[in-house]
Amino acid sequence: MKILITGVSKGLGRALADFYMETGHEVIGCGRDPEKILDLRFGCDEKHRFDIVDVALANKVDVWYETVSASHGPPDLIINNAALMNKPAPLWEVPTKEFHQLIEVNVSGVFNVIHAFVPEMIARGTGVIVNLSSGWGRSTSAEVAPYCASKYAIEGLTQAMAQELPDPMAAIPLSPGVIATEMLRTAWGESADSHQTPEDWVKVAGPFILQLGRKDNGQSLSVPAA
Repeated sequence: MKILITGVSKGLGRALADFYMETGHEVIGCGRDPEKILDLRFGCDEKHRFDIVDVALANKVDVWYETVSASHGPPDLIINNAALMNKPAPLWEVPTKEFHQLIEVNVSGVFNVIHAFVPEMIARGTGVIVNLSSGWGRSTSAEVAPYCASKYAIEGLTQAMAQELPDPMAAIPLSPGVIATEMLRTAWGESADSHQTPEDWVKVAGPFILQLGRKDNGQSLSVPAA
């Protein structure tokens, strides 16, 4: 399977990229950290592809699509994982720049990838789009209002898109669960480390995502607990 993953520089994206490469799939990924992307690029087989791309920039995503389409063709599975977490604060104290940057990555970034890659998948007639949501896309907590807003948007965007896709394609908003990532540490501090690591999480999440399809179209799903 040909799998495209955004946000592969660290955390869940890196765990997914490593898992799918190790299990024989063809992985195309992007991230914003040059050092980590180059580490992935030079540490993998030539059939894989990793690029430095900021998904918040539509023109950069469009150029990335053109080059990926030419080298690999349309993906079978897109996992929109790239996201930011705001520094915990009451909404009225969140810096304007931080709020807009988060929305641009977490919401506009997902749109930019869909806008670029999905038309070719529709023309082929197959493909699954998994947009990573969150428990904070289905409930709320204090001091993470920007992140909650972005993930509620992903839920709505994905469910509406699911009504537009032709059979047998599918779009699924997927909550990954609670994992000890840098993002969670931003919100919870050291207590985040009491949760499962991305490396443990992906042992369940990797196979679970692969079995998603038309039967799951538009459903708000969660990765089963390890």
